[in-house]
This record gives sequence, structure tokens and C-alpha cells, in this order.
Amino acid sequence: MTRPSQIRSLIIRLARLDAAETWGATLNPAQVAALDYLARANRFSRAPSHLADYLGTTRGTMSQTLKALARKGYLRECSSETDRRSISYELTESGRAVAARRGALVEAIEALPGEEQARLGDALSNLLRHQLRENGTRPFGVCRSCVHHRATRESAFCELLSLKLKLAEADQICHEQVAA
Repeated sequence: MTRPSQIRSLIIRLARLDAAETWGATLNPAQVAALDYLARANRFSRAPSHLADYLGTTRGTMSQTLKALARKGYLRECSSETDRRSISYELTESGRAVAARRGALVEAIEALPGEEQARLGDALSNLLRHQLRENGTRPFGVCRSCVHHRATRESAFCELLSLKLKLAEADQICHEQVAA
């Protein structure tokens, strides 16, 4: 039987190998992780503080990462329509292309039988939930699985924010998500 410390080492090694694939002249793994998050986050969850919380880094570090990505043309800064001091980020076409990459880890997971993929996904999700609970960290779940989400015929509705959602947002990450 594999010991917990060995499983941890396997997870870390897989994450590092996956990150190493993206290391290049223009982007480092932290920048690629930020692009990946922004590609999967809804419009309410794209502030620097949200990225910092999700990726487990400081707000200052994340702010510098986002500024570097904007300079490189991978994203653009957007001011809030209601509060000009509040900013969020949107991916550019080149940012979306990087976030959509398929690496060797995805291919290796896809090569597993369906039942094995499901078991692995469930086990990792349980580990993440436990770690988030231990750290007192927000879960950042998918909108559709939130207690505040209501499906409508043509879209969805967030009862917490009292806002109509775009159809695609139901499957995106939200920093306000509370598991149903």
C-alpha cells in the first residue's frame, strides 16, 4: 500500500512535470496557472484577490503576475462599471490559446479507463475539500453546484448577487460558491 507521504510526492511531481511543459521564454508556470484560472472563472471571480486566494499566493505576487501577463498581451485589465477602483482581468485571444493547451498529463488521464478517471477525480476532489477545510480556504466551486444558483429556461440566476447569469457561467468557477 502506498503511504500518504508517497502519494503527496506523486501529486507534487505530476504538478511540477505539468508545469514544466509550460515553462518557456515568455511564460512561467505561475503565469500559466493564472491564465488557466481566468479561462475557467466567471466574470465575478477575476479580481487579483480572487486569483491570489485560488492559487494560494499573496496579492502582491499575483498583482505582479497579472501585470506581466498584460504587458505580454495575454490579458487585459478591465475597470468595474460600478466601482472604478475595482479591476478584473479578461483573457486575450493569445491568453485563451495558452489556457486551452492540452499537455501530457491530460493525455495520460484520458488514457485511463473511465472508471479509473472517475475514482481518481473523486479521490482528488475529496483531498482538495479536506485541505481547503483544514486551511479555512474558500472552495471556489462551479456555479451550477452552488446553493445560490437557479436554472432558468434560457440561462441561470444567482440569488446571492441577484443577477441573471450567462449560460456558460453556470459551468465556471465562482469565488462566492457555496456547495449545495
